Amino acid sequence: MTPELAPILDVAELRAVEAQYAEQPLMERAGLAAAEVARGLCGDRGGQMVVLAGPGNNGGDALVAARFLRSWFHDVVVIFRDDAQSLPADAAVAYRAFIGAGGTTVATLPERAPSLIVDGLFGIGLKRPIEGPHAALVEWANATGAPLLAIDIPSGLDAITGHARAPTVRASATATFIALKPGLLTGDGPDHCGALSVHPLGLDAPSGARGHRLDWPVLAAMLPTVLTRRVRNVNKGTFGTLGILGGSEGMSGALILAGRAALRSGAGKVWLGYLMADPPKFDTGMPELMLRHAGAVLEAEPDALVMGPGLGTSDAARSLLMRALALPIPVALDADALNLIARDPALFAATQARSAPTLATPHPGEAARMLASDIASVQNDRMRAAREIAQRLSANVVLKGAGSVLAHPDGTWDINASGGPALATAGSGDVLSGILGALLAQGIDAKAALRIAVCVHGAAADALVARGCGPLGVTASELPDAARELLNVAARAATATADRTG
Repeated sequence: MTPELAPILDVAELRAVEAQYAEQPLMERAGLAAAEVARGLCGDRGGQMVVLAGPGNNGGDALVAARFLRSWFHDVVVIFRDDAQSLPADAAVAYRAFIGAGGTTVATLPERAPSLIVDGLFGIGLKRPIEGPHAALVEWANATGAPLLAIDIPSGLDAITGHARAPTVRASATATFIALKPGLLTGDGPDHCGALSVHPLGLDAPSGARGHRLDWPVLAAMLPTVLTRRVRNVNKGTFGTLGILGGSEGMSGALILAGRAALRSGAGKVWLGYLMADPPKFDTGMPELMLRHAGAVLEAEPDALVMGPGLGTSDAARSLLMRALALPIPVALDADALNLIARDPALFAATQARSAPTLATPHPGEAARMLASDIASVQNDRMRAAREIAQRLSANVVLKGAGSVLAHPDGTWDINASGGPALATAGSGDVLSGILGALLAQGIDAKAALRIAVCVHGAAADALVARGCGPLGVTASELPDAARELLNVAARAATATADRTG
């Protein structure tokens, strides 16, 4: 059975699911799931568990968890600083059940350090900073050094944007319910959630989800046939010719990085088109690359194009970009190509008017320029920024960063789960562009190409870290070999599966 990408639901979609199954005991199931995770985290250490229960349904989940933990003979202290009479209906039922089972709540902090803290203060509906007594509880929990389990989402973290408004719980683990939420996976989310587990609460997997998490083991099992290289009667032309344009004065290395990544990702031929007057004659590290003047690459009609690495923002760069946008082939836009489009209405209009696939790979600074905004605004709502750029450009877009957000013209979106700080190094974006361009040159459709490129790029960094080569000091030039290895492992597995199934 082919694995499937994990769905991600936004708050409105989650509320619709909850309403659909309102007659089922979802809070009871959520509390039980959280209690089981808490028991697993605590292990044989014993000690006191402190459960922080808030004023809403997240607090109700916490009270159910506390009731189960007490029934399993754990030493549980529940801190509840709100009015039980004001709890929502389901949470009020959970409170009465907890009290009826012999539980009590306190308002004061314990004198001894807990073995585990369970955060049930606020859930996915919170849209403001935590204040007052609840803020003090968050600050205390973060300062204890004890393992911290968040119920559904760390209190203070925005479920949609992944923006952590101070103070926000910094969890060791998060038990989330029904499906993943965007804020768990992007922005500040990965630094606050710890180990993520998803508990469906006995419900069917959400169907028709617009968002998905990209995990390399899953994508590797869905590899397009062209990457498996099963057909023997082929030649270099079968796998496409990629043109990569950029390389203005002083920035020749960006094209080299992208070109090397492209060849190692399966492109049949790679032409590097330099804007500088006197480009290098060849790459001594990879003489298979063909180095030319940028105009010559456009005239030679490649199958796909990457535009932007080391391009600069000169008038010559603008003219070259306008010519590139007019070609009826897939074009991936990166770096200064995006900066030029952001400041030039004619280039923006030419990008919008393209009928062939357009892809864009901005980092937050480039995204801010595209949106006439600022980096803080982009980072505070990465989902919105990626979707808006995709809509404006009619393009497949990846907003790079922690939990890279992919947005597609068909309204679907993804959040990438691979990669990490090892990718925060000069040139890693050029490598991503080269991988992406190679996939486009091989005829893979834009959405699939962007998904695979972003995910394998991150997975390559993860593989280097696992070998002890990082995260400190990983260089961009190390990524293409690691990505090639991952692609080939996946291709061999796909071939073996096909052979077994006939």
